[in-house]
Amino acid sequence: MQSENILVLGGTGKTGRHVVEKLKALNHNVRIGSRTSEPSFDWSKPENWSAAINGMSRIYITYQPDLAVPGAIRAIEQLIIVAKQANIQKLVLLSGKGEREAELCEQVIIRSGINYTIIRASWFNQNFSESFLTEPIQRGMLALPQSHVKIPFVDTRDIAEVAVKVLTDDVYNGQIYQLTGPEALTFKEALEIIAKASGRSVSFIPVSMQDYVQGMHDAEVPDDFIWLIGYLFTEVLGNPENSEITQDIQRVLNRKPTTFAEYASVTAESGIWNPTSKLNIR
Repeated sequence: MQSENILVLGGTGKTGRHVVEKLKALNHNVRIGSRTSEPSFDWSKPENWSAAINGMSRIYITYQPDLAVPGAIRAIEQLIIVAKQANIQKLVLLSGKGEREAELCEQVIIRSGINYTIIRASWFNQNFSESFLTEPIQRGMLALPQSHVKIPFVDTRDIAEVAVKVLTDDVYNGQIYQLTGPEALTFKEALEIIAKASGRSVSFIPVSMQDYVQGMHDAEVPDDFIWLIGYLFTEVLGNPENSEITQDIQRVLNRKPTTFAEYASVTAESGIWNPTSKLNIR
């Protein structure tokens, strides 16, 4: 396999850090794109992007906080301009399954004239251990809307493995893959699996979307985060198509995706769900 110079945007995040690890294991030259790396990459400072992109041949793109937020499409358009100037040969975009706004960003990539692969991922398993659901689980009670919706949660390590495969093999050029886990679970069912794996009692309380949003306001959660969570719970989880289970992970990796129980078992061993755990949220 030819060694490539690969920039991993969000290289310290949920999927990015695993992508970095796997690419290095394959002896590729990896540059982490983050605000703390050198040269740094900050989505809010496009004037500095060239320093991070120059000398690279391929880019793994994750946009923070989400491709659905206002301004994302403009940022992706600007990234394409810089990527073309740097003669980038391949782009792999991490997108969201069932996010219509994210699909507009995908179209920017698709029409760029640069080789590409799009990865649309379902909700991450790791949202329960590395994100906003972690602290409520530590407290022993999780209250969420959309309690009836079945979600095919997907593991970030599986996403990363797919990303590395499509980044480094041009046979996947021009393809869109939708990544899910092997089963669809409600939040309550997922929490029951976590409780069993961690040996803890964790209660699930269904709430209305209105009450959930009000609770975030009462807790002084930033408005932009409230908007994003509201979008994900209504537009994304409210779309019946997002309960669909796909076979794309198996098609690319020639193995079955990680089950939620497997994820919960490994994660519980870290102690992250213990009441006194220190959060490691990225």
